[in-house]
Amino acid sequence: MKFALVSAVLLASIGTVNVAYAASADKGQAIVEKANCASCHGASLNAPILPAYPKLAGQYPDYLYYALKAYQVGNSNLQYGRNNAVMTSQVQAFSDADLRDISAYVATLPGNFVIKK
Repeated sequence: MKFALVSAVLLASIGTVNVAYAASADKGQAIVEKANCASCHGASLNAPILPAYPKLAGQYPDYLYYALKAYQVGNSNLQYGRNNAVMTSQVQAFSDADLRDISAYVATLPGNFVIKK
């Protein structure tokens, strides 16, 4: 009986947790514009100013989130962190929710990736 009650409460809370962490593309757009991400990643984050900078538009939001999180971690975790001085300094001020919002927004942008077969 206790197991069934605990299980029911846990299952019922799953939906609540997802709502609390839902990303907002509108908030992400505001953050991206304020941070001036286009200064390196180009117009609509799809035309980088240098070939070394990636196109971001249209990437999967999970990929974008984990990449941004890895820049936040930096050298403190050699297995997970990414080392780029510009990106590391750019993302330090953002919260986890901000990173999710940024990722949600950038994923909505039309990209022009070409997949070779």
